Amino acid sequence: MPKRRSTVDLSAFEATRAAVAADPDIGVASFTTVTTWEDGARARTTARSFVLETDEPKPLGGTDAAVDPMELVLAAVGTCITVGWVTQAVQRGIEYRSLEVRVTGSYDLAGYLALGGGVRPGFQTIDYTIHVDSDAPRQTLEDIRVAVEATSPMFDNVRNATPVNGSIETGQGGT
Repeated sequence: MPKRRSTVDLSAFEATRAAVAADPDIGVASFTTVTTWEDGARARTTARSFVLETDEPKPLGGTDAAVDPMELVLAAVGTCITVGWVTQAVQRGIEYRSLEVRVTGSYDLAGYLALGGGVRPGFQTIDYTIHVDSDAPRQTLEDIRVAVEATSPMFDNVRNATPVNGSIETGQGGT
């Protein structure tokens, strides 16, 4: 007998969905993170009340004391797909015994190291595989995968160009 699929609070999810459908303005919001340089290539990021540490591997000048920022992108994609998959499964009444999302990003250091050749400094490809132990029909699992890709904010962020704007403020108060 499969264990219960999740403790996701579907009633809260549906209440939020109904509220945003009734008043789309309440669905417009933002997240903010603050990253502070610690030492070398190490940094500390605060997101709400959570703290993430990052570092670079030793070949890139870091101490390899924490996750690389590129790995955070993969983790963000994987966790967003996981949450979306669980939500879609619960909405469809699908039971499963286990769920794992493996995300791999392929890169070429020539871009990051500014060695020319028009190589991007970021990932060349991002691939993911969902490992699920479920008795649900394969087509139902595929339908969930398609729905997750269509609604995942992180999937959208990496698949489509999101405008990024930067500015500088100096310690003397100038901009």
